[in-house]
Amino acid sequence: METIRIKYLSDKIEKLRYIDGKSDWIDLRAAERIELKQGEFRLIPLGIAMELPKGFEAHIVPRSSTFKNFGVIQTNHCGIVDESYCGNNDQWFFPALAMKDTVIEENDRICQFRIFEHQPAIAFEETDNLSNKNRGGIGSTGKK
Repeated sequence: METIRIKYLSDKIEKLRYIDGKSDWIDLRAAERIELKQGEFRLIPLGIAMELPKGFEAHIVPRSSTFKNFGVIQTNHCGIVDESYCGNNDQWFFPALAMKDTVIEENDRICQFRIFEHQPAIAFEETDNLSNKNRGGIGSTGKK
């Protein structure tokens, strides 16, 4: 089991917890109350900084209910935090664009993360023939 060192930058949010058997994703919470008007952008502080294990990165995405509950979308669609972003003040943020007027309360669960190992080193070899069955291009997976 990997151990991740975490520093809480807010005492108002619940501590992170991994719920074994439920999901590999861990919820992150707003560290302050945020009011947004439609069309407004804001980096929402998540109240944590982490020291990820060497060779790992965190992927941060919205929860499935984030848009329904708050009317915001994550502007980078998937945030990536690598192990070099690990200082005492390297707080994680959720970049939100409001699609309607909304209020996100302190401690609301607005996004989630999981960690992945870095991609191994790869090399590309150019070829004229991939020698696999042709599936028919984009949109072909639903054809009979």
